[in-house]
Amino acid sequence: MKKLAPIAAATLVVLFASVAFAYLFPALTGRVVDGAGVMSPASRSDVETKLKNLEDKSGIQLVVATVKSLQGGDIETFANGLFRFWHLGEAKKNNGVLLLVAPAEHKVRIEVGYGLEGTLTDALSSVIIQSAVLPRFKANDFSGGIERGVDGIISVLSGDTTDWQRKVAVRQDDTGSLFNLLFPLLFFGVFIFVFFQMVRAERASPSGRYVRGNGRTVFMPFPGGSWGGGGSSDWGGSSGGGFDGGFSGGGGSSGGGGASGSW
Repeated sequence: MKKLAPIAAATLVVLFASVAFAYLFPALTGRVVDGAGVMSPASRSDVETKLKNLEDKSGIQLVVATVKSLQGGDIETFANGLFRFWHLGEAKKNNGVLLLVAPAEHKVRIEVGYGLEGTLTDALSSVIIQSAVLPRFKANDFSGGIERGVDGIISVLSGDTTDWQRKVAVRQDDTGSLFNLLFPLLFFGVFIFVFFQMVRAERASPSGRYVRGNGRTVFMPFPGGSWGGGGSSDWGGSSGGGFDGGFSGGGGSSGGGGASGSW
């Protein structure tokens, strides 16, 4: 068994690497890589200027990318892989951010480097997408949505979070209010369900689903059930590839922080 352990580990590494290199990522040709061709020249120029000013002032490397396709994958995995492939942000600070748009799949994501997860939180990223980006995307205004998203990200990274935090609080209050409203109904529904199942158990034959013993009926409402939670991918970074135009990533990485949206 000890001899098989290294072989198994090597096999997992190969499989993991094959997944990581399954995508054909575009080259990092600048601060805006409009592979889907959805931005106007004027908008692209304005966004590039804003991104350069942000990096000059703070060292934060924010890049915008649009792609023709997610190549059959989900946007979370694709964005994390592209972020690591481009090595966005400084190596020691991991202060990179990627705004990725996939128009064909109607998906958008803000991917955040390790070092900025405490500032550009998942909640703030989600609010920026929902309130600034998606309304313009739904109107087929990709340039406007990207510009608003970039403005929102830059404002948060610059410390101007008052309005965005207020929107986060409103969303959380709305979610909490809905939960408080539905929880009593849900609890009552579960109680009724369990009660009727117990009544049925008393009438079921011993060969049925229910188990009788010592005069009691044992009811398992979720036999063999399990719950699983999805998480963001955390690949090992690949070597940089094909940087043109004198612009490149600084060696940063991301662990899957950020938020996604669809329209």
